[in-house]
Amino acid sequence: VQLQASGGGLVQPGGSLRLSCTVSGAIFGINDMGWYRQAPGKERELVARITHGGSTNLEDSVKGRFTVSRDSAKNTLTLQMNSLKPEDTAVYYCYAQVPLLLELRNYWGQGTQVTVSS
Repeated sequence: VQLQASGGGLVQPGGSLRLSCTVSGAIFGINDMGWYRQAPGKERELVARITHGGSTNLEDSVKGRFTVSRDSAKNTLTLQMNSLKPEDTAVYYCYAQVPLLLELRNYWGQGTQVTVSS
């Protein structure tokens, strides 16, 4: 199973970015998907999560600004980030919870840098 993330970059405060993540090799399907982020000197934190059924959870600081969605037919995950703030600066990692024969395993993308700065 491989995850390929894209869409990071440099944006001014108040701007928008869209992150995408494509999963390949998940032959038994995908359960939860989501995004974590890690800022310098801080622990990795869950930003957004979406279940196979489409239910979402967002970290409190991004509610009303970020939207997570998925296309199960294409095995893609998207994070639309609006009204970005400097404190959103971090490396963003997508993950996918993949059922294997006897277990569920989380797989990770390579990380994409988001920098919010004027």
